[in-house]
Amino acid sequence: MKPDLIDFVDKFKGKRILIIGDMIADIYLEGDISRISREAPVLVLIEKEEKTVPGGAANVVNNVATLGGKAFAVGILGKDRGALNLKHTLEENGVNTDGMFCDQTRKTITKTRVIAGGRATVSQQVVRIDRECNTPISSAYEKEVLKYIEMIMPQIQGVVMSDYGSGTITPNIKELILKLSKEYDIPSIVDSRYAIFDFVGTDYVKQNDAELSNAVGYKIDSEEKLYEAAQDFLIKMQAKGILITRGEKGMTLFEKNGDVHNIPVSDKSEVFDVSGAGDTCVATFITALAAGALPSQAAEISNFASGIAVRKMGTATVSDEELINVLKK
Repeated sequence: MKPDLIDFVDKFKGKRILIIGDMIADIYLEGDISRISREAPVLVLIEKEEKTVPGGAANVVNNVATLGGKAFAVGILGKDRGALNLKHTLEENGVNTDGMFCDQTRKTITKTRVIAGGRATVSQQVVRIDRECNTPISSAYEKEVLKYIEMIMPQIQGVVMSDYGSGTITPNIKELILKLSKEYDIPSIVDSRYAIFDFVGTDYVKQNDAELSNAVGYKIDSEEKLYEAAQDFLIKMQAKGILITRGEKGMTLFEKNGDVHNIPVSDKSEVFDVSGAGDTCVATFITALAAGALPSQAAEISNFASGIAVRKMGTATVSDEELINVLKK
């Protein structure tokens, strides 16, 4: 049992976390295999179910909400069905979506997965259709986002910047968030796949080991190289800490003061799906910091939460109840 960590999870309730980034609608279209088409050698599916699951930054939002926090989502959507379904799903979990602006000139980012199955076959993904939107947001909507951030930040207890490369977090938005985070002493964390050095000055940075290797420009093939890379990276990012997810090796938190915390995998039972586990990690880490946990404690809690997420299919969320039950064991 981890009573000290359980105490922090109990304090997740109502912690006000702002999450800004690229909001993605993950659409799962399931169908039963009917026959082979006469038009082409392809399966004909009878549609059975369609569901929209929050992805990208929206998955971080959803995880904060299911963990018990009060999530404030900030991003740009289109004016389409994907946007409506995404907002509805988040609002059902108590998310504040006032900062999710709908721009009719843009399309909501969607990833549509077609799942085929039958009575005698296992359902499986047969194709994924992506609708991207990589242009920076318009100046008019950037002003709306900046105004919203100025208004809401005095209430916020933690900030996540979740960058999937779709242009939501402009330089002006990033600079305002970092300025206000420091002004109000709000912990911040960034998870960026493609442009991590655009976020220099953020308190904490989440990277997997492959992303870290790419960022420092050399191969990480030993513990010594990992430590060297982390120290180089910390200096470049001017960060308080870097949280590295390492697959079967768990996580390692490197802090600016020189402390290193190796956190082994919490549960070595079967891994079903790692998609979205990084979002769970980030959401849990920042909510734990907002609840008063030390960075090392926040990292340990997020490791347990990620261990729950990888045993679920798809971009899954973790509840505070699930997390407490695991910590009790």
